[in-house]
Amino acid sequence: MIHLSNIAKQHGSQILFRDASFQILPGSRTGLVGPNGTGKTSIFRIITGEEEMDAGDITCAKKTTIGYFSQDVGDMAGRSALEEVMAGSAETVRLAAELKEMEAAMCEPQSDDDMATLLERYGAAQEEFEHRGGYDLDTRAQTVLTGLGIGPDRFNHPVESFSGGWKMRIALAKILTLKPDVLLLDEPTNHLDVESIIWLEDWLAGEYDGALLMTSHDRDFMNRIVTRVVEVANKTVTTYGGDYDFYERERDIRRDQLLASHKRQQEMLSKEEEFIARFAARASHAAQVQSRVKKLDKIDRIEIPPEERAVRFEFGEPPRSGDDVVLMENLGKVWLTPDGQEKPVFSGVSGIVRRQDKIAVVGVNGAGKSTFLKVIAGQTEPTAGRSALGANVEMGYFSQHAMEILDPRKTVFETVQDVMPLASIGVIRNLLAAFLFSGDAVEKRIENLSGGEKSRVVLATLLGRPVNLLVLDEPTNHLDIRSREILLDALKNFAGTVLLVSHDRHFLRSLVNRVFEIDHGEMRVYEGNYGYYLHKAHGESH
Repeated sequence: MIHLSNIAKQHGSQILFRDASFQILPGSRTGLVGPNGTGKTSIFRIITGEEEMDAGDITCAKKTTIGYFSQDVGDMAGRSALEEVMAGSAETVRLAAELKEMEAAMCEPQSDDDMATLLERYGAAQEEFEHRGGYDLDTRAQTVLTGLGIGPDRFNHPVESFSGGWKMRIALAKILTLKPDVLLLDEPTNHLDVESIIWLEDWLAGEYDGALLMTSHDRDFMNRIVTRVVEVANKTVTTYGGDYDFYERERDIRRDQLLASHKRQQEMLSKEEEFIARFAARASHAAQVQSRVKKLDKIDRIEIPPEERAVRFEFGEPPRSGDDVVLMENLGKVWLTPDGQEKPVFSGVSGIVRRQDKIAVVGVNGAGKSTFLKVIAGQTEPTAGRSALGANVEMGYFSQHAMEILDPRKTVFETVQDVMPLASIGVIRNLLAAFLFSGDAVEKRIENLSGGEKSRVVLATLLGRPVNLLVLDEPTNHLDIRSREILLDALKNFAGTVLLVSHDRHFLRSLVNRVFEIDHGEMRVYEGNYGYYLHKAHGESH
């Protein structure tokens, strides 16, 4: 279908990859992985023709339609949400109009030759229309939009009225509705809640039969969708057969084998070089020395790629809080809409958060999870009832807003030092290294950081302080899989109490021991882990 052969790409002096080859075969499901900045987006853009290769070949089967969803959705204006989604299938809509015209022309008197030509054209257009799923385009567009959380009541809302995250969903719906032969998805789950992620998994597994190449920071999503992984790292591209978990295991095995081969080669080179140095000046050994020098020149030296070192930071024991960390009594919240209408979020919530609980707050999009955390964190007042912190509770609160209030002129190091003024340089550097800032990276200014890097800085400032209650609203947003694993490890070892909202199911399954579900304004408490909640609430076994 699409074959990339010996491709090379360089940005300035940085070589992304060279002599890289892989194929996208019909119906294949491939995950594209690798550290940030290694060239994953360049591969997408090379396939779509938006970026040139420096060398190599790309071949694509004729009439292959390619749909590309990226984080850059561009401008959206002048259409309703449904019209915007349909606009992505412009060629299908054009074919429908052409078929209609030809059907009308068939009713007109004409010569046998003209009719034969028209019928031939009509047959080709109809085949193409059917291939593109033209007959159920309207239904598909509505189904996809609804599945991604934009229901019929919002189909006709102008796209300008949607926030950035919702525009991302409209852009994704546009690409899925197109139902292309090859689907390129760059982080499709970034702005989706759990319900929409599960819908997308089911849609890709059941409705979509084309080829898929995607990146995702969601381990569960990758494991459920992909059967092959293409890794872009260390200036090359490597293919692994299997899901994400298989890729991680196999990658570690291959690295161990490479290290063993490198060690053997170094021992051999050392012996040869020692012989050359010893007998270089002796005429009697000149032929042997020359022969060994030539042999060494021809040897392909094994390179060991730089290791991504995982630094463990031993968090200090937080001060001990009382056994009852948060007490909620008949808690309720009502927001006022811009036109003065009351919008109830939740009501009648009572319960206790106990010391060392790790609690997930779950519910459909718009159920009020973030508002609930804001009330607990004292960021907004409840409309009814009360929420009180227990004895000796020191709280740290993380939200997407926390990234906006970082001082853009300060460096990463200065930002963390501000909240840990008594800590030594070594302690701060060690904490930052645990959150993947090492060497010169600690001197980067906040204004030059990506969303994921800013998230890691805020989390480092939270976990570096002596808090015993962490209230975290979507801490995994913007973080790649490796950063999520580091945060997960830190929270597992955190001796305090955690209350969090996250759409990363692997994260929730690995961490929480209680679940608070907000549903239609009420809260239900599940005294068990995330798997227990799924089983009790949805009858799921995973």
